[in-house]
Amino acid sequence: MKAKTPKDSIAITTEIVLPNDTNVLGNLMGGRLLHLMDITSAITCHRHCNRVVVTAAVNNVSFNQPIKLGDILTLQAKISRSFNSSMEVFIDVWVENNSTGTKVKCNEAIYTFVAVDQLGNPISVPGIIPETEEEKARYEGALRRRQLSLILAGKMKPEEATELKALFI
Repeated sequence: MKAKTPKDSIAITTEIVLPNDTNVLGNLMGGRLLHLMDITSAITCHRHCNRVVVTAAVNNVSFNQPIKLGDILTLQAKISRSFNSSMEVFIDVWVENNSTGTKVKCNEAIYTFVAVDQLGNPISVPGIIPETEEEKARYEGALRRRQLSLILAGKMKPEEATELKALFI
């Protein structure tokens, strides 16, 4: 399988925050944002491996500022690293003020997806070749994040986490 660059599989979603998407304070509900991030990152992973993909984990989500009714959201998902059958995806969220047009990054998340065959069994995915400095930094950190997730899930012993141990030696 030929390795790809993150830009080969990018997905971008744009949405406007409507009344049905908000809480009583007029802010976008967190669950709605999680839904949009899940879909956008699933499209990115599908484009990367051309297979059915399933969400394996929501590793990190930060809600840095409220997103208001009428704001325009842009979500950009890129694969930061792929492993045997799994892919780590960074989702960056920008909000655009409907009145001024000002855009600011307001949220981000890291999701993990697994490619599966028609029976639901994991299958191999292409590698990633990071190009930009940001892509390289995210790529390097992905193995540490993966090892930490595996330890917390009880699927790896802490003494086996070589990348994590290297941080403390």
